[in-house]
Amino acid sequence: MIVAEKAIRLVERYYDLVDRNDIPGLVSLFTPDVVYERPGYPPLRGIGELERFYRQDRVIESGKHSLRGVAADNELIAVHGDFTGRLRDGEDVCVRFADFFQVARDGLFRRRDTYFFSPRV
Repeated sequence: MIVAEKAIRLVERYYDLVDRNDIPGLVSLFTPDVVYERPGYPPLRGIGELERFYRQDRVIESGKHSLRGVAADNELIAVHGDFTGRLRDGEDVCVRFADFFQVARDGLFRRRDTYFFSPRV
């Protein structure tokens, strides 16, 4: 069982790493067989696809996540917040999002599902 406080710190660390564009650091938080689903993309399976997404496919160039709330129950973590940033095409965006993470026994994320309140990102 994952302790809620530890899981919440892991999620906060993830958003810090993604906002700093620390791709090696953020992918190190996921299991080798991770599954990530996000609207507009096919399901990403495995660390290689996850890393490729962050290096090449993600339409976001840069930005900052602000968390409104995080709830954890055993291995499940729910997050909602705001993202403000710039897309690769130069457009500035501010959107609400929700994320759901599942944590494996080893303390790494094994699944992530993301939802945006806008189809642009």
